[in-house]
Amino acid sequence: MESIRELFRIGYGPSSSHTMGPRYASEDFLSQWGSSDHFHACLYGSLAATGKGHLTDNAIKEVFSCSSKEIEIFWFPEEFKTFHPNALTLVAFSADGKELGRETYYSIGGGKIVNEKNKEEKKKEVYPQYLTRMDHILSYCTREGIQLWEFALKYESDTILEYIEEIWSVMTDSVRRGLDQEGVLPGGLKLPRKASQYFTKAKDMGGVLGTQSRALSYALAVAEENAGGGKIVTAPTCGSCGVLPGVLLYMKNQYHLSDTKIYRALLTAGLIGTLVKFNGSISGAEVGCQGEIGVACAMASGAASQLLGASIHQVEYAAEMGLEHHLGLTCDPMMGLVQIPCIERNAMAAMRALDHASYALLSDGRHKVSFDTVIEVMMETGQALPPLYRETSLGGLARFQGR
Repeated sequence: MESIRELFRIGYGPSSSHTMGPRYASEDFLSQWGSSDHFHACLYGSLAATGKGHLTDNAIKEVFSCSSKEIEIFWFPEEFKTFHPNALTLVAFSADGKELGRETYYSIGGGKIVNEKNKEEKKKEVYPQYLTRMDHILSYCTREGIQLWEFALKYESDTILEYIEEIWSVMTDSVRRGLDQEGVLPGGLKLPRKASQYFTKAKDMGGVLGTQSRALSYALAVAEENAGGGKIVTAPTCGSCGVLPGVLLYMKNQYHLSDTKIYRALLTAGLIGTLVKFNGSISGAEVGCQGEIGVACAMASGAASQLLGASIHQVEYAAEMGLEHHLGLTCDPMMGLVQIPCIERNAMAAMRALDHASYALLSDGRHKVSFDTVIEVMMETGQALPPLYRETSLGGLARFQGR
């Protein structure tokens, strides 16, 4: 199982798989064939189906334009590569049109890319193979008398806390920027930003409803920043990047928590997300939005319960509910934009995460369905979903965008 560094990636929205991934692929290809005269980019499957809405072409062109190189982009939304739905082939040419080099990349979720050469290579694992399931980790932590964040800290590198500190800084900055921004988000939906207005109203509302509404506005702020192409942290993806920071900033302000407590919660959240990534998927193109918003909610639910003093078994329960209650969630963005229903889903998942934490704390941590089982069910459910409900923008809500 890889480091949580591979889950928490700093980059620019609106999509980790459709914007960040192709950008990384372009940079990698250009580093090898930068002396070529011009280039072609062929987008396949889900990457082509919603690429324009996700600014895939803009991300690719920006990389090549920085080196004063021309690139022509071709779209093949109905052609799927067998390894993954998000495929991109880059081709380099000489001035006389001779092909010099070609490489196919796959954007597998969370900004991670692999190519034909390394797609079957063993990933750089930092956790022991026998500790890659939640039930095994819980047993280990029980024997050693440690918390989940301590387990993550034990196997991550010595600089992981420095990286987590940077992650938290970017997350809070994205909240602040999002709360300050107003106006209409880019794209054809003409969707107005709401986070600033919602936060103002939440501050004037009394009681629990008003207080928790701040978490909703924080999550909205980050999701809107992402939709506008702003700088965010994948948690686990761009499309679900608002849930975790929204919940954690709310918890920090509401309970006057130290940054150290938040860093530990981020370690736990990262471990939860990494377990899903290793045993399942965080790719909307592969399993639908349950792999994005569902996983984000699981991460936030577990982190919030830990901050409230939960046992490791209660943390697991909260995380399990976060994923279970999003099973079957489709990915059908209108016009291929990470706006409707994505932004609202971030806000609602943040609220759900707080409820999951409360529910788990009321229990003794024992429950029927394990977190590991829900990951298996998520994969089964995702594979059973028709392709048009997995980030193709061809079914569901996307079909009604003009009505």
